[in-house]
Amino acid sequence: MSTEMTDAERFFDDLAKDTKKPLEGKKALVVGIANNQSIAYGCALAFRAFGAELAITYLNEKSKKYTEPLAERLEAPLYLPCDVREEGQLEAVFAAIEQAWGRLDIGLHSIAFAPREDLHGRVVDCSKEGFAMAMDVSCHSFIRMARLAEPLMTNGGALFTMSYYGAEKVVERYNVMGPVKAALEASARYLAAELGPKGIRVNPISPGPIRTRAASGIDRFDKLMEEAAERAPSRMLVTIEDVGMATAFLATDYARLITGDTAYIDGGYHIVG
Repeated sequence: MSTEMTDAERFFDDLAKDTKKPLEGKKALVVGIANNQSIAYGCALAFRAFGAELAITYLNEKSKKYTEPLAERLEAPLYLPCDVREEGQLEAVFAAIEQAWGRLDIGLHSIAFAPREDLHGRVVDCSKEGFAMAMDVSCHSFIRMARLAEPLMTNGGALFTMSYYGAEKVVERYNVMGPVKAALEASARYLAAELGPKGIRVNPISPGPIRTRAASGIDRFDKLMEEAAERAPSRMLVTIEDVGMATAFLATDYARLITGDTAYIDGGYHIVG
């Protein structure tokens, strides 16, 4: 039998000897941290632990008291305002990244919004204005983010956006966010196809229910969490650490051929009918 190492053996042999962190030297943008309970914060913590340097955004002056200490903890050299509803703010974030770093390797989009009256009502009763706003903030802003990231991802990269099981199946009280997240997941697949030849991967992340500020707007969210814990094969609720570590892995070169797929981080909740 030949003693020559196979490609797989060589790969894992080199990996065992490597003391470099898997995202060391990478530049990552995280959009959507609201506080220390945010899914985006869990992802940012994992990116940083894996060695990435971070750019962090905050929504407005009111949110700074919650997010500025987190940016300091993450040692983020870039801490920038970003309300995607404000003309030019997202573009200014990418201009700052280009000036400071000249490139980008990872982009995470974790923002969603629907007017309360539309979120709490039936889809059939959703207003035209509310639906358009929910789609713009929660879905089209990710397309804009991908368009701005593309020229900066000169060596390829990874883009992520946060979805939920309600994009695939009807979840009681998720209402208009179901169609919006379905559009987001479909958009991510098309982006993955279009940007794949440039080495840019695009994946929606679908966590189980987590008690975040955004989730608090969903009617009877506590009931939804109870049902998730009862139904999931793991019998556990997901944490922001779980989501962060899984997303950080997908950002590494070890996941370089995983693109266009929704990654479920929900203890198996999505497989149970």
